[in-house]
Amino acid sequence: MHMYGIQLPVQSQSALYAESWEAAAGPEDLVEVARTADRCGFGYVACCDHVAIPQRLAAAMSTVWYDPVATLAFLAAATERVRLLSHVAVVGLRHPLLTAKQYATLDHLSGGRLVLGVGAGHVREEFEALGADFERRGAVLDESMDALRAALGPEEFPEFEGKRFVFRGLGQRPRPAQARVPLWVGGSSPAAVRRAALKGDGWLPQGDPRDRLPARIARIRALREQAGIADRPFTVGAIAEPLYVGEPAWEAGRRTLTGKPERLAESLTAYRAMGVDQLQLRFRSRSRSELTDQLEAFAAEVAPLLG
Repeated sequence: MHMYGIQLPVQSQSALYAESWEAAAGPEDLVEVARTADRCGFGYVACCDHVAIPQRLAAAMSTVWYDPVATLAFLAAATERVRLLSHVAVVGLRHPLLTAKQYATLDHLSGGRLVLGVGAGHVREEFEALGADFERRGAVLDESMDALRAALGPEEFPEFEGKRFVFRGLGQRPRPAQARVPLWVGGSSPAAVRRAALKGDGWLPQGDPRDRLPARIARIRALREQAGIADRPFTVGAIAEPLYVGEPAWEAGRRTLTGKPERLAESLTAYRAMGVDQLQLRFRSRSRSELTDQLEAFAAEVAPLLG
């Protein structure tokens, strides 16, 4: 694995994964966690994207979803080298020129640290409120990715002509600092896997159990082979089980990988054998300080054993 990163706490607080301490946390906690990840050599910090959560989903999802562009730009100023990942931006909610303006500015301000993770989205009311097409969101995402390739490229006046989006003769500066902003595609449906393989620079699966990953990775490889693009750089991701370095003195959940650094490293190294390039890690914690302690312990004791 050439990289491991984290989805930041606090910025999204779904009942599925938020820790109890996050409810009362705020910007200073986000900064401290991001700075710790930066200092400890984590590859990226990630932020989710939802504009508005309908009441029918609020109990499960909560309404706490920080804006990814604002949050990652804020954290860019507080960090030095960690990459800034949208995991994932629901780009179908916005015109590609708007998305390009926001993320090109973020890449420019951060000195080229953006990884633009994109996904189709799943909340119908969010699309309807913004006048976006929920039923055809897959097709919209496909075209949006092509439009973003043009709009995030080197040209000051990018050109694109698709079914839904057409632009030419419209200039946007600043340009991204990177010559090619990496586009990683999120999702594990057959359509998402295909989109990642054929249009993306990387794949961000949902929390697929380990046993499902090899078949999906093989599918991506086969699709890229058939398309004649197997030699282009591509980053295969995975989301590891929750982790705790050491033996927690509290109930950390039955799926959580706990114990000595050697045990954790052995378990995580199995991902590399499947062809995973980057791992998203999540550490169980009861406070911000316990989380930053876990990041430090992982970097000092487990990471060196990953090779």
